[in-house]
Amino acid sequence: MKKRTKSIIASTILACSSAVSAQTSPNVVLVFMDNFGWGEPGFNGGGVTRGAPTPHIDSIADEGLRLTNFNVEAQCTPSRSAIMTGRYAVRSGNSGVPQGKGVYGLVDWEYTMAEMFSDAGYNTAMFGKWHLGRTKGRFPTDQGFDEWFGIPNSTDEAAYTSLDGFAASGVDETYVMEATKGQEPTKIRPYRLDYRAEIDHDITERALEYMERKSKEDKPFFLFIPYTQTHYPSIPHPDFRGKTGNGNWADLLHQVDTYNGRLLDKIEELGIEEETIFIFTADNGPEATNRGSNTLTVETSAHGTAGPWRGTLFTGWEGSLRVPFAIKWPGKISAGTSSDEMVHAMDLFPTLANIADGKVPTDRAIDGIDMADFFLGKQQQSGRDSIVVYMGDEIWGLKWKNWKLNFIEQDTVFSETKHYAMPRVYNLYNDPGERENVLFPHTWVPKAALPHLNAHIKSMAQYPVIKMGQPDPYTPPTAK
Repeated sequence: MKKRTKSIIASTILACSSAVSAQTSPNVVLVFMDNFGWGEPGFNGGGVTRGAPTPHIDSIADEGLRLTNFNVEAQCTPSRSAIMTGRYAVRSGNSGVPQGKGVYGLVDWEYTMAEMFSDAGYNTAMFGKWHLGRTKGRFPTDQGFDEWFGIPNSTDEAAYTSLDGFAASGVDETYVMEATKGQEPTKIRPYRLDYRAEIDHDITERALEYMERKSKEDKPFFLFIPYTQTHYPSIPHPDFRGKTGNGNWADLLHQVDTYNGRLLDKIEELGIEEETIFIFTADNGPEATNRGSNTLTVETSAHGTAGPWRGTLFTGWEGSLRVPFAIKWPGKISAGTSSDEMVHAMDLFPTLANIADGKVPTDRAIDGIDMADFFLGKQQQSGRDSIVVYMGDEIWGLKWKNWKLNFIEQDTVFSETKHYAMPRVYNLYNDPGERENVLFPHTWVPKAALPHLNAHIKSMAQYPVIKMGQPDPYTPPTAK
């Protein structure tokens, strides 16, 4: 679907919906934390046990739905690709964090959540980390967002600019940027350690101003806020440093909760609470902490937690895949509800498209499942009972119901990978740490679960994947 085709879709959608008031669709605020583990917020047993209560984040769960089995991909770029497209990231050529200086990200043909909202008559904005393209034609405002402020890549780039050897390396410095649709992004300032602690404050300020401005218009808005915290280097804003008396991480958790509280307060102040969906979640589980002699300081180290789940990002363990999730929509989503039903970040695309009267492409594989009825309490089941676990373009495992099949395992991103001739099988109810392989006597589990993987592999053959680094223009081959 090229941009000209997208324009045709947009015109058709607007024509079909001209008789429907845009005010019938809710605003959507989607907060997407960076490397924020399942066990951090109070609603998952964190908060005070981590040194700082999280009353504002907890209020989202108290006033809405909490999911304990919400899943993402194992790396930053894949998770962002999945949530934006409703597809496994490997399909979009974004199966891993980009290395080197070449082109990466979403090709023009991909149809994003932002484009879906825009075509449904929404104002759209993004403030924060993109990580889905850093070259011409690959920025957020090329993919459906009306405006953007933030960074194109990741926060580790703020750290390495201060290290010995960088200045002579020939590697381009990362900049904080802003843009509006149809214009080239403007470089605001270098993204260095002196600004790392402050950027999320400015992201919050932009988001507050945007809601103030757009709430006065007749059109609903989609506001995507992919914060840069708690990605390494994890440095609190000066206003929060030392506030809890419980160390760097607790100060940072207090900051995260405060910023989300400001967003929630603004929505209440504007009188748009009942017409606004607010979602709090994250892109990955916690950081791995073994950084050896190159760690900048103890204070910048990340010590996140996945709660009872094993592992960190860049692994196939549950601690990498499960992240916090809470959603509220007063009067629509029942307050104080929770579920352990399986959900994946890519399910948000078709779910929100249903709620916003948006469209989901039919010319490609969409792996997300419409869960609007599940979120709204009209059914108890999510409709999903399996997830394929990828690391890059390799299949490392399969989640099926309360079972986990691991074909490849790695203790941390710093350790060797282990390949198994027979899958290791874990009962996640009995063994959240994934340490007791119960393939025997449960050899029935692979027999029941593997047909789901086989169906996925068949779909991958039917719809060939986009190669990593694929330049534009891109024309998909005919589906087999």
